[in-house]
Amino acid sequence: MGILVLIVVLIVAYIVLTSLIGFTGSIIGLLISLLIWGVIGWLAGKLMSGRGYGTLGNIALGLFGGIVGSFLFRLIGANLGDDGLLGSIIVGVVGSVVLILLGRLLSGRRAV
Repeated sequence: MGILVLIVVLIVAYIVLTSLIGFTGSIIGLLISLLIWGVIGWLAGKLMSGRGYGTLGNIALGLFGGIVGSFLFRLIGANLGDDGLLGSIIVGVVGSVVLILLGRLLSGRRAV
């Protein structure tokens, strides 16, 4: 239930921010973003456990994985996420895999 509330808050925040800066087509942009985040989370889930984490889990994992991946790639001086959709997906999957590994290490589960 907590992840659903988080996603709703993020969606509302996204809509408010995009309407404040005058972004047209914010709903379409949001839907496309949710789809991309879902694909990123699904790919990371397939790589790490052979399955996804459900629709909402994949979207949340993809969103936070994109944030973590962007941070990590900028930290090493690479701007792969600036290379379009494929670059963004790669960055997001790498960040999501890192999040899954960190979650497993913190929970005591087998890391790989």
